Amino acid sequence: MSQNPISLPAKLINGGIAGIVGVTCVFPIDLAKTRLQNQRKGQQVYRSMMDCLIKTVRSEGYFGMYRGAAVNLTLVTPEKAIKLAANDFFRHHLAKDGKGLTVFKEMLAGCGAGMCQVIVTTPMEMLKIQLQDAGRLVAQQQKPVMLTPTKLVAANTMLSRSYNSGTVVSAPPRAVSATQIAKELLQTQGIRGLYKGLGATLMRDVPFSVVYFPLFANLNQLGKPNPDQSSPFYWAFLSGCAAGSAAAVTVNPCDVVKTRLQSLNKGAAEETYNGVVDCISKIMRKEGPSAFLKGAGCRALVIAPLFGIAQVMYFVGVGEYILDNSPLSLMSV
Repeated sequence: MSQNPISLPAKLINGGIAGIVGVTCVFPIDLAKTRLQNQRKGQQVYRSMMDCLIKTVRSEGYFGMYRGAAVNLTLVTPEKAIKLAANDFFRHHLAKDGKGLTVFKEMLAGCGAGMCQVIVTTPMEMLKIQLQDAGRLVAQQQKPVMLTPTKLVAANTMLSRSYNSGTVVSAPPRAVSATQIAKELLQTQGIRGLYKGLGATLMRDVPFSVVYFPLFANLNQLGKPNPDQSSPFYWAFLSGCAAGSAAAVTVNPCDVVKTRLQSLNKGAAEETYNGVVDCISKIMRKEGPSAFLKGAGCRALVIAPLFGIAQVMYFVGVGEYILDNSPLSLMSV
């Protein structure tokens, strides 16, 4: 299989369709994950994933669960396309003489895929998190928070600062779109503004791909009737779910750090961070090790079906079918 020629356009189409279908199904859980990860000790608005979703629907309506979905659906196509196609590309070129890949080479291919995808992942996550977390900030401001006199003075002095400064915002954030946020970031900080948290995104996505792709490949291999046949679609789905949830929980601490660094709006008395190391040390000191597992259950619930659906769509070969039946292809026959 590794020596068969691969069609990158078909792989890109497969990855894009898989991403759109998967994200549409699991986006509300992803929103709950972001809000739970951004909660600080003593300022909890939500007790659990279900509590978060119920409160979101009550205060923001059904479509409140899809805050940030537009930017995610727009950018998830190239993101998933790059991730899945790059892994296939690296696996193809790392295979030699028709022999199967070693686990090390599978991990190397996954590492390459993870590094490629952050080109799209970082700005996508950056914009999505601002939109997803807006409702939490409003809910937190409506809930009385006990502040020490020192913190209260500090919060009052920074009452109306813009989210671009990454400081405290005490007034409910105005409704903004991803386009507005992107324009303001580009005007004030240049392209660097959209790539805030790049280091943390690499810390999350590279290990995720290193764990996910080899684990999926080996689990999927177990479902093949023989080496020359593909595994059934349900086995690809289950393998994607199992590998995705395992990889998601493994890298959840990195996802918490990335979410905190990319959250530009801050509630009253919430910490600001000056980089990955500063973020890790402040979370550990003020919230304890358990803070790094915030949203882990939600993240597993997001990633499991997302990658299960992705692998089914990917291995069904929708991209190959589209290309084979496109007008240009039919005219050339």
